[in-house]
Amino acid sequence: MYFLISGHGSSDPGGVQYLRMPKDLFDHKLEMDVAQHAPLADRLRPSKLDDFVGQEEIVGEGKLLRKAIANDELFSMIFWGPPGSGKTTLARIIAQLTKSYFVQMSAVTSGIADLRKVVEYAKERRKLHGTRTILFVDEIHRWNKAQQDAFLPHVEDGTVVLIGATTENPSFEIISPLLSRTRVFVMKRLGIPELSKIVKRALSDKDRGLGKHKVAIAAKALDLLLSAGNGDARTVLNALEIATKAAKADSKGKKHVGLPDMEDALQHKALQYDKHGEEHYNVISAFIKSMRGSDPDAALYWLHRMVEAGEDPEFIARRMVVFASEDVGLADPNALTVAINVMQAVKLIGYPECQINLSHGCVYLANAPKDNSTYKGMLAAKQDVKESMNEPVPLHLRNAVTDLMKDLDYGKDYKYSHDFAAEEGKQDYLPKKLKGKKYWEKKV
Repeated sequence: MYFLISGHGSSDPGGVQYLRMPKDLFDHKLEMDVAQHAPLADRLRPSKLDDFVGQEEIVGEGKLLRKAIANDELFSMIFWGPPGSGKTTLARIIAQLTKSYFVQMSAVTSGIADLRKVVEYAKERRKLHGTRTILFVDEIHRWNKAQQDAFLPHVEDGTVVLIGATTENPSFEIISPLLSRTRVFVMKRLGIPELSKIVKRALSDKDRGLGKHKVAIAAKALDLLLSAGNGDARTVLNALEIATKAAKADSKGKKHVGLPDMEDALQHKALQYDKHGEEHYNVISAFIKSMRGSDPDAALYWLHRMVEAGEDPEFIARRMVVFASEDVGLADPNALTVAINVMQAVKLIGYPECQINLSHGCVYLANAPKDNSTYKGMLAAKQDVKESMNEPVPLHLRNAVTDLMKDLDYGKDYKYSHDFAAEEGKQDYLPKKLKGKKYWEKKV
């Protein structure tokens, strides 16, 4: 019997990798030695759902996939999500919990011949042992139409259960017939709380993690690790392991990982930027004022100062939407449309590609003509509203919906503007005490 061990063991030319069961103690020792020296991200892979971090919308209690696993009623599926969000790990857990035979292929290096071999073995396995085969295809979007067509019949008749993993939108990359026979699960980028939990487990686990090293990680180093990891658990764990190996141990054998160690491990210089402190407000202020001053070069600099420091791209996009109305306003009404489109693009695409969208919006807004008359009018009107909340609505502006209201002169002498020329239709619309007030002044 064969078991796939990704990255180890023999492999056929197509990159489908297997490892025979150990024949003797020497083979067993070799297998254990390889496992011990595997990267931290591989050693720390959870083997059960309770240890799987994140993606509660997919595998949380009562969710469709979790119930399907518990009932041993699997179906073909595609995991769509960013790198390091747990696609491969979840596929392995599903195979283990359902006692399925797990085969992993890379769509980059495998072809139709490899697929036929997997299908042939899957049929024999089902016939002889009654064992179901899960075929996990990494980067499934790399398969061309012919390869996907060849795979379709075997998904349809249940010869294999397909679990595909992709970072690209399946709607554009997967053929419709295959897509209609699978369930797409959207996996989200891991957040700081999820990454923190993974790091904590790595530091405490003495068997598979770094617990035996007694690692102490400085607060600033941890902040950099979590922010620069960009939601990718693999990146975070690899950097943590590299930093730990490079860190010096004290006289008691405890390793202290400082900010310089983490910067070297990530090849990323930590910028002075606290997302909850003064520097956060200083930099966003410089960004806004650079756009207001029509300086696209400075605006781009401050924009990417925030991005490189780990600021949430959606926060930046929201500030640009506000700016489009506050500072550009009526001078270029299209600026608001551009800013909203940038915000939507940021949400749709995510980091790092959304940097292009942010830069596009930044330069457009910096170069746009400026008019804050609407914003100033808003402030002036709000001030009067606070001071005159109880001013009555003029009678001629009220709707007379009952006979009593008509008797009280509701709506009397109101001029329906469409029935009058501009001068003839003039009337007062403000409360009596605010008559003649001007809030909006057209900018010359």
